[in-house]
Amino acid sequence: MKFMLIMHGNPQIWDALTEQERNEVMGGHGPFMETLRESGEMVGTVALADPSQSAVVRVRGGVPAVTDGPYLEAKEYLGGYYLVECDSRERALELAALIPDAGVEGLGIEVRPVLFAG
Repeated sequence: MKFMLIMHGNPQIWDALTEQERNEVMGGHGPFMETLRESGEMVGTVALADPSQSAVVRVRGGVPAVTDGPYLEAKEYLGGYYLVECDSRERALELAALIPDAGVEGLGIEVRPVLFAG
C-alpha cells in the first residue's frame, strides 16, 4: 500500500523555535530518509519552497491570469511529503512518528492512503 506522509508548515510555530531546534528538525530528515531507503519503503519525497514563492494560474474567458502566491491565507501550508510503500496503515503511522516535524508542538504529519499514482 502507498501512503503520503504529508508535512504541513506553520510559519508562526517555525519562527518560535530556536535556531538549534530548527536545525535539529531539518537535520533529522537525513537519517529518516536513510531508514526508508534501507527498509525499501521509500518511493519518493518532495520539499516545497515557501508559499510566498508560489503562483496561481486561473483561466477566465480563455485568458490566463497569474497571481503571485500564496494561494490561500492560512496558518498552515503544505511543506512537503514522503511517498512510502509499506505493508499497512499501522506501519505508515509508525513511519510518520519518525519524521522530526511530528515532535514539534503544534505540528503533525498527515497520513493519507494513495488511491492512484500514474
